[in-house]
Amino acid sequence: MDCNVAENINILAKFLGTRDIDVLNQEELFERYGIHQADVMVLFGGSIVEGGDVLASGIKNFVAKKYIIVGGAGHTLRQVVHLEYPDIETTELSEAEIFQKYIKHVYGCKADYLETKSTNCGNNITYLLDLLKENNISFKSIILSQDASMQRRMAAGLKKYVNNDVTIINYATYCASVISCGEDLVFEDNIHGMWSINRYVNLLMGEIPRLSDDTNGYGPNGKNYIAHVDIPEHVKIAFAELKMVFGSETREANPLYASKVIKK
Repeated sequence: MDCNVAENINILAKFLGTRDIDVLNQEELFERYGIHQADVMVLFGGSIVEGGDVLASGIKNFVAKKYIIVGGAGHTLRQVVHLEYPDIETTELSEAEIFQKYIKHVYGCKADYLETKSTNCGNNITYLLDLLKENNISFKSIILSQDASMQRRMAAGLKKYVNNDVTIINYATYCASVISCGEDLVFEDNIHGMWSINRYVNLLMGEIPRLSDDTNGYGPNGKNYIAHVDIPEHVKIAFAELKMVFGSETREANPLYASKVIKK
């Protein structure tokens, strides 16, 4: 496999899977934002199992005042967790409930609130905001942790609904690096519950059209699900070159989980 392919995949990954701090602890928060704790930390259920490890780390390091897991139906997480941890019963549970059971079982900690109905990045955000409002949780700073492929879109989704005085702190649930190994692409490091290479590339490539602020994208000039996102030229070039290798087939949104009209 051409090493340029791996390099281009990593360019997309770095752009999409943003982390605003290097380590999830109070020292990093203070150095970067002048706070020791964010008001809220949220893990989204679209993440691989590593997301549970990240949330548990945040809880153990006291990085937030409140911890929330958001996520409805999710077959992949259910299968992966039950396979690796047979003692954790996952049948018919939402992603939020599975992650809660996982961090209790493995780390002995838990989130303060669960949102179990949302099924996509759009209502992940609006249902989260509803939960915060219902529980009188005000916030000026919030840590978002989502699967690295969707991290930037998740932040743009929240940015659409909150004022500029809210500090959104991105901490993608993993940082993956792909390398060429002969004719194959492989991950440089082991990541807990990581997608297959094919699925991972498909996820990454599906995001660029969504983030593009044009008639087909999710930005204000398209479906208006998210705030405007600037896509750097080198990312656009990497995406175009990958399309020449992998074709134009990218992940389509499941119409079964289409967002309903969202009220501000």
